[in-house]
Amino acid sequence: MNNMNIPTHSKIQLGKILLAEDDNDMRRFLGKALQNAGFDVASFDNGLSAYHRLREEPFELLLTDIVMPEMDGIELARRATELDPDIKVMFITGFAAVALNPDNNAPPQAKILSKPFHLKDLVNEVQRLLNV
Repeated sequence: MNNMNIPTHSKIQLGKILLAEDDNDMRRFLGKALQNAGFDVASFDNGLSAYHRLREEPFELLLTDIVMPEMDGIELARRATELDPDIKVMFITGFAAVALNPDNNAPPQAKILSKPFHLKDLVNEVQRLLNV
């Protein structure tokens, strides 16, 4: 029997990630890369939907764009850390200066990955953040 073609869903899950990204192609691209790396990913196209999911179940990492409709990533991160102070937060953004601005009250321990980035860099940063 050949074990080389193990389906993705049978891989050991490394951690639960909530991905909030309003760009459909980027969201699919990132979600697939993280799933292929062994993570369990729930994806949403806006901050409000992602927040509702966070209220229903725990996640280890919130991976969010900053500029999104309905609720931006910084507000989502603030609310996520209120719900679960142990959740890790990583912003994926083309607006790193916005995330770094101390006036926006982003979670101080949040990591920032500036667009554009390589998928390998994203996966490495997520693994480092989650200690896997």
